[in-house]
Amino acid sequence: MTISRTKKLVGVTVAAGMLIALAGCGSAPEETESTGDAVDVVEGFTPCLVSDDGGFNDKSFNQSAKEGMDRAAEELGVEAIEVESSSANDYAPNLENLIAEGCTFIVSVGFKLSADTVASATANPDVNFAIIDDRADNSGATGDDGKETGDGTTDAPNIKPLLFDTVQAAYLGGYAAAAWSEQAGVNKVGTFGGIPIPPVTIFMDGFIDGVEKYNEDKGAAVETYGWDVDAQEGSMTGGFAANDTAKQTAQGILDQGVDVILPVGGPIYQSARDAITDAGSGTVMLGVDSDLAAADPSVADMVLVSIMKRIDEAVYAATMEAATGDFDVTTYIGTLENEGVGLSGFGSFESELPEGLLDELAALQEQIISGELEVTSPSSP
Repeated sequence: MTISRTKKLVGVTVAAGMLIALAGCGSAPEETESTGDAVDVVEGFTPCLVSDDGGFNDKSFNQSAKEGMDRAAEELGVEAIEVESSSANDYAPNLENLIAEGCTFIVSVGFKLSADTVASATANPDVNFAIIDDRADNSGATGDDGKETGDGTTDAPNIKPLLFDTVQAAYLGGYAAAAWSEQAGVNKVGTFGGIPIPPVTIFMDGFIDGVEKYNEDKGAAVETYGWDVDAQEGSMTGGFAANDTAKQTAQGILDQGVDVILPVGGPIYQSARDAITDAGSGTVMLGVDSDLAAADPSVADMVLVSIMKRIDEAVYAATMEAATGDFDVTTYIGTLENEGVGLSGFGSFESELPEGLLDELAALQEQIISGELEVTSPSSP
């Protein structure tokens, strides 16, 4: 258990506008300076965070969530308790420990903590919860296969889902990847994932569809490898660890001759990096969740762009909201419109991009936001 401690204060200074930023599908909060407005923090407020088995150093969504919690705790001047899971067997005990520590607001990082989060929230109705990438809706109806499934309502009334329509940003990433590959004369891009769950496959859907959009607009013939959108099947490592299996999976995509690869699953980008380095191919990759070039500068020279989910901002805003005692469990959905998802910058690659690509991406983004261009995935929230 990792615990960060700072002096607890009441009536602290916070950024303006953060207390309503996550109501419904409203705008994601912008990073702003403190305004000097004092907000009363609930007596005894203790924000807490539990990672999935990727850990807080995944350079991806666990780390991003931690950064959001740390920022809120620092501004509020409260004690944040952050627990790292090393396996799925840690989820339930870690949540139990957080309750025992007196947590009043708990954020679970990821789809894989869903069942344990629901159980903890049900057993502790006076504690507020938020969960990333999951609706916490696992029961209430029966599917065609006879198994219990969700009914459209969270399974505990004290859980706030923090979701992201990542397909929108991934579509732009796929379009950019296709443009890069065509300019190089390679015309081949690929992707692989950790496990076939919605927070993973939504990236892959958008990426492949974005390549198809580029082909349609430009009369191009960029081929895609690693994911079939219609069949919802493709190359998976079976987990999120950066290991030999992940490296072999990445190599299988590289063997198709791609010059752009999208690894979706936290640390597995490291396996893609190793496979690219061993091959000496000059293939570039796309980051996911965070701005990978910034999160891990050691790979900045091979990260074309990152498909971002502003998990840090969502966790920050939810924590600030819970601190006032005015917690709203309405589902938050990050989109291009509210800046909950988007592309990072292209860094040192910007000067090498095809002429006009940035303007084309900006136009596509506006079309998606206006509804003129419909971009969706079976995994869209």
